[in-house]
Amino acid sequence: MIQVLDRGYVRLENKMGSDLTIVNSARVSYDKKSEELTEKDKGLIRFLIREGHTSPLRHAMMTFEIYAPLMVARQWWKYVVGSDHTMDSWNESSRRYLSEDEHFYIPGSHEWRGKPANSKQGSAGPVDTILGISLTDNLLRHIDSSMELYRMALEDGVAPEQARLFLPAYGMYVRWYWTASLQAVLHFLDQRLEHDAQKEIQLYAEAVEQYVTREFPEVYQAWRDQR
Repeated sequence: MIQVLDRGYVRLENKMGSDLTIVNSARVSYDKKSEELTEKDKGLIRFLIREGHTSPLRHAMMTFEIYAPLMVARQWWKYVVGSDHTMDSWNESSRRYLSEDEHFYIPGSHEWRGKPANSKQGSAGPVDTILGISLTDNLLRHIDSSMELYRMALEDGVAPEQARLFLPAYGMYVRWYWTASLQAVLHFLDQRLEHDAQKEIQLYAEAVEQYVTREFPEVYQAWRDQR
């Protein structure tokens, strides 16, 4: 498990395939199969990545358990909605049924970022220290007030699926399973390791990257070289 932010994490739950799987998937059209990864096989992996022949990457899969603020989850979800050809699956915890303790992402006073001067998205450098302290304090008070209203609604017999309207959603941690082909995982990394991606999801992408490095070292190196 790799810790991310104040309470979050990424954990590799399962995986199918290896670098050798990619090689043998590519070579099946020639009725060829390798039993061990050779230098020639590594060259084939580099060729596939370089030339954009990505279908063999869909024969390897990774399943992650992720615990992250909702604002991260909703950005991540876009890769499932738009990836009908890359094989993704997503199952998320629901406040319709859940009774576990609520956790929220609370940026430290030094973690608040300013709005960039020449862009409609992204962020600039850190805000003034005094402002950062005020923002963290305001957020904590907002969460406390919202949680009080949420619990009052539950105690009054309101259905959890409606009582959750009182929760400050975007900072609330949610847990989900993401199963994706290696192609889909690399596409996610391509997008969310970029310097202009939101910092919080960048940190989660870095955790995913560590697992890809470990489980598919030759594919990862070829992909990194190509980037």
